[in-house]
Amino acid sequence: MIYILINLVPILVATLIGLMLGAAYHVAFGRGRVSASAIAVAALGLFWFASILAGALILAPPKAAPWIMAVGSAVVIWAGFVLPVVAVTQRYHGVVARRIVGDSLFWLVTMVAQAVAMKLIGLVPPGV
Repeated sequence: MIYILINLVPILVATLIGLMLGAAYHVAFGRGRVSASAIAVAALGLFWFASILAGALILAPPKAAPWIMAVGSAVVIWAGFVLPVVAVTQRYHGVVARRIVGDSLFWLVTMVAQAVAMKLIGLVPPGV
């Protein structure tokens, strides 16, 4: 996991982008104030998302154009892991479909934005 330290700046920028998107989403569709502890948990979660996504972008095989691979990796991770977890967990807790769709789309937009930001800044693979 040394790649996280090597790529700390792009990962932190992606984390901040995720926090800003989350704040905008909450302002548009939220229900009241957010506690400091919730923001801290969100920041840690978004940092981890960006870290895992950075690893995927570094390891993505050059099977297509770099931008296709960057955005495609975010979409595949979202579709394969994030969407099912959000949908199943929220539905289990009785969340209405419209909210599940909104939250799922928030995560898709966030992951694509994080991938684009990290691709623009550049990621460095660890030495062999």
